[in-house]
Amino acid sequence: MPTSPRETSATLGRVAVFAALIIVLGTVVVPLPGGVPITAQTLGVMLAGLVLGPRVAPWAIVLVLALAALGLPVLAGGRGGLGVFVGPTAGYLLGWIAGVIVIGLVMRTGRVTWWRAAAASLVGGVLVVYAFGIPVQALVTGVPFGPTALSSLAFLPGDLIKVAVATLVVVALQRAYPRAFPARREAPVAA
Repeated sequence: MPTSPRETSATLGRVAVFAALIIVLGTVVVPLPGGVPITAQTLGVMLAGLVLGPRVAPWAIVLVLALAALGLPVLAGGRGGLGVFVGPTAGYLLGWIAGVIVIGLVMRTGRVTWWRAAAASLVGGVLVVYAFGIPVQALVTGVPFGPTALSSLAFLPGDLIKVAVATLVVVALQRAYPRAFPARREAPVAA
């Protein structure tokens, strides 16, 4: 965590940038039956976890969710308000917090590599988010868990593309601008 006012300011800036990125990526929406759209916001969640790590990334998610709770249209399709926390997407939103923590933890276990970034994004950004989202969606919509899980497979191809994009972006960013990874300044990039 930051120890000086300058580091605190830099950390707050990173949190704000990733919260803004997640919000902007919410403008890319493909509506689906069942109330849960395909969005690019999970790409922002993956990138936040990969770059900010397990301690700072959750704050970017909490900021987005707090803005949504205040009624600002920061979620996919311009949604906001307390209703999103009791709707079919509520579990996915909460899964973002757990997901970025898992992504950050996986990335902190060693050097930044493409396979570590891909594994972190897949486990935290897809599996963990689904683990929270699917049961809540089933509960809210009244559809049994099995059919809800099966219908969630519609998200998988897009999520795998997001994993690939997040991996490519974070590896390129690490090589081009290692200072973006404050906790990893000394860690070299391995292919």
